Amino acid sequence: MVQIPNTPTSADVARLAGVSRATVSYVLNNTSAVRISEPTRRRVHEAARELGYVPHAAARSLRAGHSRMVLMPAPAIPAGPLYSGFLNELQQALGRLDYTVVQYGTDGSRGDEAARAWAELRPVAVLVPGAELGPQGVQVLKRSGARAVVTLGPVRVDGAHALLMDHDAVGHCAGAHLHAVGRRRIGVVVPREAGLEFYSRPRLAGVREALCGTDAVATELPLAYTEASAARLAAQWRESGLDAVFAYNDEYAMLLMRALQDEGLRVPEDVAVIGADDLMLGRLLRPRLSTVHVDLPSGRDLAELVDRAVRDPGGRPEVRTVLGASVVRREST
Repeated sequence: MVQIPNTPTSADVARLAGVSRATVSYVLNNTSAVRISEPTRRRVHEAARELGYVPHAAARSLRAGHSRMVLMPAPAIPAGPLYSGFLNELQQALGRLDYTVVQYGTDGSRGDEAARAWAELRPVAVLVPGAELGPQGVQVLKRSGARAVVTLGPVRVDGAHALLMDHDAVGHCAGAHLHAVGRRRIGVVVPREAGLEFYSRPRLAGVREALCGTDAVATELPLAYTEASAARLAAQWRESGLDAVFAYNDEYAMLLMRALQDEGLRVPEDVAVIGADDLMLGRLLRPRLSTVHVDLPSGRDLAELVDRAVRDPGGRPEVRTVLGASVVRREST
């Protein structure tokens, strides 16, 4: 009978599974360089579960010469379903590459000040959403041992790998579509929620670019994500003379469309409405919501970028423009 100690070790797992400690290490660390049969893998995993054994992250870091922690600062804004799905895919892809993903909640610090707090955890890589990190923050992270710093936002940062999010294209698609269906007085929702300006301002600019040189006009419409705010905007709609609205995304579009209908305005006869993100719920509305389908970068591709950067920390930073956009026309326009 195997004596189960208070703190099980890899040696205990090896004895229970009837394998060597090296085999336990290969299996639990997902080492691909050594061929291990599937029955042996199952025995090791079953023994580890029975004993309650988990690998020691610090010891593994010492062997590898660096941690396997990928730090993802939590966005300071509400993450919608589209972005949440992307994060889940990314975390799964990094997990398959044997990285541990840790989300870091905001403590009120921002930019380079936040980078110093992230550096204290000694991550091997940091994925930064938004546009707040500067070159100094990148250097702080690298001096602390981070082999890869990847930003996801509208501009590149010196020293970091960058996935450039082209939100102008989202607005351009929406504006061009509304103009093509005959709308000329177009409102553009700009959320009042802090942090969303990184995305809403480029989308507004994209609509204006699409309408430049035409007989159509874009009007900025500040809107908070509350029923009361939407009701106030809808109550003033007839005075505004607007015949269409790009509502920033599907969630704001659904909020505003309901308020417009409560005011007796018909969609799309009186007001054409288009959102963005192509959420399932928008297809269930009546009328069904037109939208801009947004292609986020593949979580698997980003995980592979992180892995390449960790393996070659001195390599040239990669810069890619992502976020494809295309209109999905439904009944609301």
